Amino acid sequence: MSRVAEGVSPLELADYQKAVRLVLRHPLVTSGYPDKAALATVRRWADQLRTDLMEALGYRLVTTADTVRLQRAQDGLDATRPALTRAGRPFDRRRYAYLVLTLAALGRHGAQVALGELADAVAADAVRIDGLGLDTARKPDRDAFVDAVTWLTERGALTLADGSATAWAGDPERAEALYDIDREILLAVHHPTRVLQHLTSVTALLDSSGALGLSAGRAAQRRDQARRARRLVLENPVAFYADADTELLGQLRAPALAEDLERLTGLTVERRAEGVALIDTSGRLSDIRFPGGGTVAQAALLLAARISAAVQRSGRHALELLPAPTAAERLTVRARRIDAALPSRGLVAELAEPDEESAYEVSVYETPDHEGREPAETRHPFVTDSWLRGRLKEITTEYGAGFAADLRGDPDRLLGQALDLLAAMSLIARVDGGALALPLIARYRGVTARVKTRTVAGPPSQTALFADDTVNDTAEDPTP
Repeated sequence: MSRVAEGVSPLELADYQKAVRLVLRHPLVTSGYPDKAALATVRRWADQLRTDLMEALGYRLVTTADTVRLQRAQDGLDATRPALTRAGRPFDRRRYAYLVLTLAALGRHGAQVALGELADAVAADAVRIDGLGLDTARKPDRDAFVDAVTWLTERGALTLADGSATAWAGDPERAEALYDIDREILLAVHHPTRVLQHLTSVTALLDSSGALGLSAGRAAQRRDQARRARRLVLENPVAFYADADTELLGQLRAPALAEDLERLTGLTVERRAEGVALIDTSGRLSDIRFPGGGTVAQAALLLAARISAAVQRSGRHALELLPAPTAAERLTVRARRIDAALPSRGLVAELAEPDEESAYEVSVYETPDHEGREPAETRHPFVTDSWLRGRLKEITTEYGAGFAADLRGDPDRLLGQALDLLAAMSLIARVDGGALALPLIARYRGVTARVKTRTVAGPPSQTALFADDTVNDTAEDPTP
């Protein structure tokens, strides 16, 4: 029987699971973020949450008078959860740099700061970084800086006392904004488990057991593998058995995993031949909804249906099968891109991890089985970039009247964003020259859509609207 939520009565279990989902969805909770009721909801269950999240997932919950901060254990580098701008677009490198420099600058100010003064402080630091800079005379730089400040404002680290950041971004000579600084929230926003300037590689952040001070030993290793398996299912759209080493595979197949996650989150664990997934039909926990509304999500759904149909072809029309990049290869590519931007000055070599580079050479996913055999290579159907462009052209021709005009007129950008979404949902793996269809994409086999029309006032005309109720007509039992 699951030991998760042992002290929670059946009558209160739903409320407890709501608090679990809330803190997992929003690792920082304040009096105003993500809403005014969230902090009270989480604090009511703080003791139980602290116990269960550490025991089940290896996550540490840190609470103060006005904040709740969840410290996650990271097993991989995930590009699917970016900070978002005011317009809902992912932060670029410039905005991330401004955010970090703003945090540093705020630490040198008192209880209040003017936006122009803060911008000058960040600009003084940014000019010392090659290729960055912050010129307040340039509108793009001001917009990027205000996006970073707004991100902190939404979480309560800054509170607008007077003026307008938008007006300042439009004309800093005529407008200003004044902010109150909340030190407690500011510290909670940036709460690393390591001293970052002592790291020589981003992979050092993935040493979750060392970072959180977990114990060593064989029993502890088994416990950590069980936590890692739960994290893999919780934090990803699907955990494929083919990606797991022998010990992790055993934990993924264990009945206790489903029992623990279902009792913890209130969601349903679904097992299929290829893997296991935690199903969130309500969207109460997921950070990305799929299928979803909007041009990119709808184009991605229809593209997934066409890829899935192509996978079913046999004979001379069958798609070529290629191996997917291993976990070690994916980690290497992402880590090296990040490490290339790390500053070399100021590192204290004797405090850095001595064997961080080994993360590039060895991966837990490459462990042979108990009999010493190397794991069998898994191959997936491959579709080329030209094939994908052709299918998107067909989709745009048929349904483009309901697509956003800017994306309809830029098919390469639409295709790139649609493929990024499919990759984030573990439906495909992007590779050189195209994409590999992963088993989960079979869920969207047979998807159909229609373009709605409505009559508007005035002269007779019709405006095409993409149907929000895109349906899956397949009667087959989809794989995960």
